[in-house]
Amino acid sequence: MASKRVPTSPYPDQKPGTSGLRKKVPVFRQPHYVQNFVQAIIDCIPDRKGATLVIGGDGRFFNEQVVQIALKIAAANGFGRVLVGQNGLLSTPAASCVIRKHGAVGGIVLSASHNPGGPEGDFGIKFNGPNGGPAPESVTAAIFERTKTIGDYRISDAPDLDLGRLGTSEIDGMTVEVIDPVADYAELMRTLFDFEALGKMFASGFRMRFDALSAVTGPYAKAILEGALGAAPGTVVNGEPKPDFGGHHPDPNPVHAHELFDLMHGPDAPDFGAASDGDGDRNMIVAPGLFVTPSDSLAILAAHAHRAPGYAGGLAGVARSMPTSRAVDRVAAALKIEAFETPTGWKFFGNLLDAGRITLCGEESAGTGSNHVREKDGLWAVLLWLNILAATAKPAQDLVRAHWAEYGRDYYTRHDYEEIDSAAANRLMEGLRAKIGSLPGTRIGGLTVEAADDFRYVDPVDGSVTDAQGVRVTFAEDARIVYRLSGTGTAGATLRVYIERYEAAPDRLEQPVAEVLAPVVAVARELADIERLTGRAEPSVVT
Repeated sequence: MASKRVPTSPYPDQKPGTSGLRKKVPVFRQPHYVQNFVQAIIDCIPDRKGATLVIGGDGRFFNEQVVQIALKIAAANGFGRVLVGQNGLLSTPAASCVIRKHGAVGGIVLSASHNPGGPEGDFGIKFNGPNGGPAPESVTAAIFERTKTIGDYRISDAPDLDLGRLGTSEIDGMTVEVIDPVADYAELMRTLFDFEALGKMFASGFRMRFDALSAVTGPYAKAILEGALGAAPGTVVNGEPKPDFGGHHPDPNPVHAHELFDLMHGPDAPDFGAASDGDGDRNMIVAPGLFVTPSDSLAILAAHAHRAPGYAGGLAGVARSMPTSRAVDRVAAALKIEAFETPTGWKFFGNLLDAGRITLCGEESAGTGSNHVREKDGLWAVLLWLNILAATAKPAQDLVRAHWAEYGRDYYTRHDYEEIDSAAANRLMEGLRAKIGSLPGTRIGGLTVEAADDFRYVDPVDGSVTDAQGVRVTFAEDARIVYRLSGTGTAGATLRVYIERYEAAPDRLEQPVAEVLAPVVAVARELADIERLTGRAEPSVVT
């Protein structure tokens, strides 16, 4: 079939956020909307003639239609080969794995991550570069500039392909390989973890529950946990990916994954509980009777990573996003390795990983990863936890408590004020920035401000500067508050307030989180004048 040029007009709202372009499904279904953005991405890929591209997504509503569009635009723009997951599926970490393994020039990854799906839900498109990671700001800025001037797009007239059948076909001379979305990823996991030891642990009666939340990780978890490792059938629940995630909100936290959370706090709790999100890059870890915060999980994984074969040589360094608690910093200090603080967004870890400065990294929003790919990786984090449990022969809850006893505990919570008026949210942040210079030394609600700033990041690898990444306020009482606006929502603005307090006294390590943090929460609300400016007396979600 012949390719054609289709005249189009720019849309003004196609600026990528923290991780690609995310909007409601009806926005993406506007005429030419998807085609414009995909063409803009491709126009910003140099040396694409004859190159390999990866395409896939999390299976949410509209995923398969966009995969077909992207395939036809890729064919019309001279790519030599496209690898696409069966039925259009590829978890985000698996897409990174496939890009890296097969030497692709990059990948078009379709996901809105942990945001809800369905006809009125969210959708997203992002570009990952040849290192397998999200495109850096220089590339996303170029894509946005291209969307402003686009006048046509090139697309093949070919009929839709059968994405359910593994194998090779062609579109206008471009080879399309429909691949098993799990195979390359599972092979990589075998190189990192001791599958034999994990199999023995499950054979000995170890029980776990993995909730895939009817999202993309289900097939991966079934193949690896129940298949390769021999976990009991039914270990993976909600394991079939569904376009609306089966009505689940695919964000692995105690609110949205409450069935798992309740099970792990009940009388017949299995030995370990975990969940992943819409596109498979986030994780939730729950020990019997004990929720493990993502910040603590990162620190514990850093302290014990050497127990897994893939990390037996130790860690080059670690990194965390700025709002993530400082727990991993304490581990890095003990290990005498570098610890970096970056803006929110996985792309900021990419340079550090590529330069060999870090091995593990993570975000408070349930994302953890390593140098095996260039994305956060939910199932990888679960497998590393399992490997540590097998190597130490300690129950998960004991491992957490031993960590607190050695390093102290960073009590932590995040308050999300979702879909608030954007103008009000901006006024709140502007007000905080105006106060920064006068805050140090002041006393608020029994806490003394030690320092305050608007986080500015200078990349230690390439020297690039990223400004205005969130207001940080630290207190002499070993507490910290961070305020920032999220870049992952699709409606209004989301204000995130991160609150933490460090305790090291042995008798203060198992206090109720809300009780320890109550004074800091009160200061956070007062300092930013949240209720008056947003009209919200309470956050939408507390995690």
